[in-house]
Amino acid sequence: MVFHTPRAYAALAVVVLAGMAVAQIVRLDLPQMVASTDDAVLGTIKAAKVFRTDGDKAGQVQELYFTTLTIEGRSLSSDGPLTVDVTFPGGMISPKQGAYNSEAPAAADIQVGNRVVAFFKHVDDLGNGLSANALYASHGGLYRVFTQRGDEIVQGRGNGYALAGNWRLADLDQEITRLAGSRPRTEGK
Repeated sequence: MVFHTPRAYAALAVVVLAGMAVAQIVRLDLPQMVASTDDAVLGTIKAAKVFRTDGDKAGQVQELYFTTLTIEGRSLSSDGPLTVDVTFPGGMISPKQGAYNSEAPAAADIQVGNRVVAFFKHVDDLGNGLSANALYASHGGLYRVFTQRGDEIVQGRGNGYALAGNWRLADLDQEITRLAGSRPRTEGK
């Protein structure tokens, strides 16, 4: 199925939103983000893969597109090594096959080789029965890391995002570890 018309994009957005309990725009500060997620990974994007899932909803074929990033690095809550696949809705397999998602991270942010901080939470059904670690808050859960004057900086996204402004990585690392240590543990974790 090829999505070229605004009506097709709108229909896909409704299908994706209906299948995702986490698909909503929410203002989060850092404590809320840490409390709402399973973990945050600091690492390098090693792979990015777009794929399609097919399902049947009320007798109609439901094609959904997702992107999975493989991020290799370490947990910011426990400081242990961590390689994790993080998935979000949308992505293009080819110029004519896929679905754009206005809440997905920008293409420049998900390039292989980028150093990032990504917040994620396991979701049993992102759509069509896909179980995965979802990038929490879509593009609001992914932050680029850059070096400035010898310091590693995590780039903020502005008011309403968990990281409104830039953070020194060392300070963010310490704060996430502190916040994760103070959150209530849930059964099974």
